[in-house]
Amino acid sequence: MLATLIPLFDEKMAVRAYSLFSQKDNFLLDPRYFSTGINDGVGRINGLEIIESMGIKTLSQDKEIFVPVNNISIFTDIASQCSAPHERIVLFVDNTVRPEEMYINRIKQLKEDGYKLAMCRLQVADFENYKPILLMMDYMLLNYKRIDISKARVYFKLVYPNIKLVAEDIQSMEDFEKLKSEEGYQFFEGDFYRVPITKGDTKVAPLKVNYIQLINMVNDDNFELTKAADIIGRDTALVISLLKIVNKMSRNSEITSIRHAAAMMGQKELRKWITTAVTRELCFDRPNEITRISLLRAKFAENLADCFGMRIQSQELFIMGLFSVLDLILNKPMSEALSLVNVSDKIRKALVEQEGDFASVLKFMIQYENANWQEVSRLLILSNIAMDDVYKAYISALEWYRDLFTED
Repeated sequence: MLATLIPLFDEKMAVRAYSLFSQKDNFLLDPRYFSTGINDGVGRINGLEIIESMGIKTLSQDKEIFVPVNNISIFTDIASQCSAPHERIVLFVDNTVRPEEMYINRIKQLKEDGYKLAMCRLQVADFENYKPILLMMDYMLLNYKRIDISKARVYFKLVYPNIKLVAEDIQSMEDFEKLKSEEGYQFFEGDFYRVPITKGDTKVAPLKVNYIQLINMVNDDNFELTKAADIIGRDTALVISLLKIVNKMSRNSEITSIRHAAAMMGQKELRKWITTAVTRELCFDRPNEITRISLLRAKFAENLADCFGMRIQSQELFIMGLFSVLDLILNKPMSEALSLVNVSDKIRKALVEQEGDFASVLKFMIQYENANWQEVSRLLILSNIAMDDVYKAYISALEWYRDLFTED
C-alpha cells in the first residue's frame, strides 16, 4: 500500500481537511492496470482500509478526511470497512458516478448515514444534468483556470447553496491571492503554499536567529548540555515543551531546574528534541502545513534510510528532511537559508543542487507527497525497494508526528 495526505486550505492558509490518496499495488509490475485498473478499489476502499488500520487521529486530530470512492466501490458496505466517525469522512466521487437512479439512491443513503460527499471532474455543461446529485454534495472541486468564479459564485449560491467550492491545482501564491480576493471559493488545494523563494530580500527575525543558533549548537558533535539548557531557559515555549517531554520519560522524578531536565534527557535525545521543537517554533508565522511537512519529511527520511542503503546516515537524512523547507520557513532562497545553519555537504548538495545520494531520497519523498504513484512505482523498481517497507516508513512517521502533539 502507498498512501499520502494532500491538504485543503482556507483563505487564512489554515488546513481545513486532507485528501487521502492511496494505491494498493505497484501497477508497473502488473500490466492489467493499464487496461482495466483491476485492483483499483473494487470491493474495498483503500482509504477506508488505511483509516481503519491506523486510526483517524494518526492522519489528523480533528480535520475531515476526503477518501476517493469510484463508481463500483460506492456500492460496497462502507460502514463495515471503517469505524471512524461518519462526519469525519468525506466520500470523494468523480464523473464516473452518473446522474442515474441507482447512484442517486445510493448517495442519498450515504447522506442519511451521516457521510459527507465531494465531487470533481465535472464540466460546466454537466452542472444541470447532475443536479439530483449535486444537491446532495457538500463540496465541489473546480478547475479554477476553466471556471469564471465571479459567475460560478452567483450560480452555485442560487442553485446549490450548500456546496462549498474548492479551487484545485493552484500552483502559485499569486493565483491563491487572486482567487482569495475574488471570493467564491471556500477552500484551496495545490502546491502554492510550498513554492520556494527565489529572492533573498527578507531579513530573518531576531527570535528565529536565536533558534538557528541553538540548532547549530546541538548539531556539534560534543555540545555542552548546560549551555543548551541555558539558551532553552530563555524561551518559555521551549521550556514548557522540554518539561512535558521529561515528565513523560520519568513521571516519578522531581525536576529541579532546566539543566536537570536537559541532563535527564541526555545529549542524543536532547539534540533530537531541540531540532524538532525549534523547527516548530521557527514555523510559528508560516502556514501550519509547513511545520507538518518539515517534521514528517524528517522522520520519513530517517525511516527510509534502510530502504536506500543509508542506515548509518539516518540522522543526516533526518536533518535533510527537516531543512527541506527551510527556504519557506526563513523566506529566503535555499542556498541563503542553509548558510545560516550547520549542515553537511551532502545535505547542502541535495537541497540546493538536487544532486548526490541524499537527493534521491528527497526526490522520492516529494513524489510520494504528491501522490505521483507512477513515478513512485518506477523509483521503487529502480532502487529495488519493497512497497510495504515504504508504507511502514510513512505510517511510522505519521505516528511519530501525532505523538509529538499528543497532550497527556
